[in-house]
Amino acid sequence: MAKSLKLSGFIRPGCVVEFLQDNEAHIAWVLEDAQDRLRLLTRTKREVKLPAARLLPWNGPEFAPGATREEIGHKLDDLETRRREIMSGVNALELWDMAQGEVEHAPAEWFAGLLWTDPGVDEIAALGRALLNAKAHFKFQPPDFEIHPADKVEARLVREREEKDREAVASAGHAVLAALWARIKSGQPPLSPHAILREAEGLDPEVETRLRDMLLAQVAKRTGGPNGEYDALAKLWENLKKPLPDAPHLALQLAQAWGILPPHHNYLLDEAGYARGDGWSAAFAEDIKAGRARFEALAAAAPLDPTPYVSIDAATTRDIDDAFFVCETTLPDGAPGYSCAVTLARPCLAWNFGGPLDREVFSRATSLYLPEGSLHMMPEELGTGLFSLTTEGPKPALVAEFLLNGRAEVVEARPRLAWVKIARNIAYPDAQAMLDAGGQDALGAQLALALKVARELLTRRLERGAVVIEKPEPVVTLDGPPQDVRVSIETRATSPDAEMLVSEFMILANSGLAVWAREHGVPLLCRTQDIALPKEATGQFSHAVDIFRVVKLLAPPALECNPRRHAALACEAYATITSPIRRYVDFLNMAQVESFLATGTPRLDKAGLEAIVPHLSARIQEVGQVQRFRPRYWKLVYLAQHKREPFVAVVVDDAGPYPMLSLPDLQITVRTPRNILGDRVQPGMHFQLFFGRIDPLTNELKVIEAREAE
Repeated sequence: MAKSLKLSGFIRPGCVVEFLQDNEAHIAWVLEDAQDRLRLLTRTKREVKLPAARLLPWNGPEFAPGATREEIGHKLDDLETRRREIMSGVNALELWDMAQGEVEHAPAEWFAGLLWTDPGVDEIAALGRALLNAKAHFKFQPPDFEIHPADKVEARLVREREEKDREAVASAGHAVLAALWARIKSGQPPLSPHAILREAEGLDPEVETRLRDMLLAQVAKRTGGPNGEYDALAKLWENLKKPLPDAPHLALQLAQAWGILPPHHNYLLDEAGYARGDGWSAAFAEDIKAGRARFEALAAAAPLDPTPYVSIDAATTRDIDDAFFVCETTLPDGAPGYSCAVTLARPCLAWNFGGPLDREVFSRATSLYLPEGSLHMMPEELGTGLFSLTTEGPKPALVAEFLLNGRAEVVEARPRLAWVKIARNIAYPDAQAMLDAGGQDALGAQLALALKVARELLTRRLERGAVVIEKPEPVVTLDGPPQDVRVSIETRATSPDAEMLVSEFMILANSGLAVWAREHGVPLLCRTQDIALPKEATGQFSHAVDIFRVVKLLAPPALECNPRRHAALACEAYATITSPIRRYVDFLNMAQVESFLATGTPRLDKAGLEAIVPHLSARIQEVGQVQRFRPRYWKLVYLAQHKREPFVAVVVDDAGPYPMLSLPDLQITVRTPRNILGDRVQPGMHFQLFFGRIDPLTNELKVIEAREAE
């Protein structure tokens, strides 16, 4: 083939030129030139007018100006075909490799010289087109091409790949989410986790993974992440969800329809970033192993407290925080009294504060006890094993000894560190049976004495204006697979004396150690409720109306470092320390007391402890929502499964157009339109309620009928 003519230095009729439109080079024939404006004919036989400055910096060849439009079209087609063939053989990346570092910019002719000995206009034009398309490596700055440095090229390539991925995900995502929503609306069962790949032909596995990650990130409300990963997924979600209805928990519903998440998935755990089960602790195996080694070394060298402590807990409890021993004694003034030792687990023994495991336990903040099962704050090897006050082996403990007078008023508090051997772990029903039997053996006598002291402790608190609320405790039980789970609810059988005994001893330990710490300058995280309560708000309450009225008068306790009054408990100071395995606040308080007893100095001063409060309070709030809302979810599932049945409720508040009713057996409340209840509704009235719409996911519960009960 004859070589094409070289570039011409002048633009005139009959000259072939190229110009950019929509980021693409177009070939054209010059029909007329006048005052730097050209009239051109394109391959599509369309005339355009352009300033000469719009032309690309290569032109030619030139032909006789008198050609017909048909002849022009044939010539342009031939040139376009040739240039595209040449362009297909140009590797712009190799050109960039050769030029990068040699020059900063150069015209197309210079680059053409790297490939051909004597390039013609077709070679130069084809190469110029190739460079125009390689935007990551070159920038067209007429008449030259700027050569990007390697770091800039890499950054551009990354952005291009990301943009390409986003376009692919967005394109497929609209169809996938639309299909999932249609499945939800039609009531079809969930897909198997990878069924989308089969139903949406050609869906790339990487696209599927990104869509799955997007939904899971939205369910958990994650933000940030490495390189803003979750923020990018959030932007993708905002784009994809636009055609869909603005439904609550839309991402969760879509993920469940896909089969990514099971029915009744606990999204609250995802939002709180709280890992399920105990698998999370595997990442801290070395820390746990080191802690066990320190535990065993200290246990081998420590003397053992011979006191026969006993614990009382639920039969299913594995993380046992507390035990006790009570005996009669003589006070320093010769009067009769009691010695009450409350023994508390000491999991902070040789703990690496600020280490990875500590940060994770801080983040978990508290153990959760849900219908689905228990989730422990600490690794189970530690919380339900090594440090739990079971009868196996010696355990590190903080023994809070209280000398009490005959009215169970604290005469002296003496905390000490010890290694203890628990004599018995007793379940509540068994303890109640022993108490009912009246102390027929040594253990029964011990429990009977403990109950006597506990009753005196309760009497003193009531005299000081305590608020004691007694209400049924519904136990939610789940049975069956997630796809067909059945919910049952029964009121827990109480062990009133045994439960009161444990409750009063825990209040004694928390309040007594708070006062002791204040006297000795040991800062603790305190629960304060420094409010004035009217006389009618104090006492013991068990009726739903009274409970509702009193609770409205109580302010939620605050977490602070100032040991102030707790009104509802009638304590002059109150710092929780009795559950260090289950609550991080108690864990920190335990560490404060342990350090002071061991070294004479608390682990943190008041300023150091106060610095923790905002972060810990926020985390407790986040995690606490799971414990508050998840049992209600299952109660609504239970109501939905018994929708045709009436449920007994009592009016607790008749104010406004929607009086409040309480379902005592379920311990939930519901607002009901006044017109359904009748004109004479008042607190204390009982109704049988029939429910219409029940949506556990959105916490929606609507009463459609109410019949006054006898």
